[in-house]
Amino acid sequence: MGRVFRENPNSRPIFPCCESTLANSSSSSSSCSTPTTTTSTSMTETVNGSHQFKISGYSLSKGMGIGKYVASDTFVVGGYSWAIYFYPDGKSLEDNATYVSLFIALASEGTDVRALFELTLLDQSGKERHKVHTHFGRTPDSGPYTLKYRGSMGYKRFFKRTALETSDYLKDDCLSVNCSVGVVRSYTEGPKIYSIAVPSSNIGMNFGQLLETGKGTDVNFEVDGETFAAHKLVLATRSPVFRAQLFGPMRDQNTQCIKVEDMEAPVFKTDGFEYLKQSCPTVLSELLEYVARVSEHSVILCRHGNEAILDGSDVNGRRVKQRL
Repeated sequence: MGRVFRENPNSRPIFPCCESTLANSSSSSSSCSTPTTTTSTSMTETVNGSHQFKISGYSLSKGMGIGKYVASDTFVVGGYSWAIYFYPDGKSLEDNATYVSLFIALASEGTDVRALFELTLLDQSGKERHKVHTHFGRTPDSGPYTLKYRGSMGYKRFFKRTALETSDYLKDDCLSVNCSVGVVRSYTEGPKIYSIAVPSSNIGMNFGQLLETGKGTDVNFEVDGETFAAHKLVLATRSPVFRAQLFGPMRDQNTQCIKVEDMEAPVFKTDGFEYLKQSCPTVLSELLEYVARVSEHSVILCRHGNEAILDGSDVNGRRVKQRL
């Protein structure tokens, strides 16, 4: 008959919960100062946005005067307000209303803004032959434009009026203009620190579910005439005693039931299996402690026809010997 001995019922548990020791290092290391290298990166990019402006009643807008314009509603790109200005009679007196003019204007106050622009007069025939003036993809040698409040950028001679009025760009006395803006912004980026949110452990819930469903159980505890299903691998992982009994050289392949003497079933269930759902992995150690602690000479029997002979050590280094 295999028995598990305890030195004293009031001493530390045979199977303590997750106990680890750190070896003290006798070697001493001398500290030396090493150069510290830090890094940063200057980032420059554009924040892009667009606005479509429909000019209805083009013929009625002619003759309003050189330098006068019709304006779109303001729109925001990169945190700044913008507007499109269309000059039906042109912006320059010297052109004598020969051309229409098209400009994009900064409507925000307070600071200079560097930006790229694209002004497109849309082909309304479906042929997709749009008239495009863009700075995207071919930045001027001087870089992006810098605009101040109410500053504007565009084309005084955007389109010749006589050609415009017989083109596919004018349909039902309407013009359609699309304006894209790319606001340039610069910032400095330091080293990136990535953090991963680690969820709290739910291993206790997992073990509890294993016990409740009974799936995969391959060994039983018999306590006071009641049977409790368990898993050999879980027991062996947490206890060298069960590891030796279930998987060691002296194991019996037919071991299906472990009998616990001198313990009532409700105590075993309440203090062991039910508590397993709330606190793990510490609880499994306590479960094994209860199995071994019933009295100063707790007994574990294996029902496989012959009594198991155990010769090993528990996690405290105590010898677990056979006793006939």
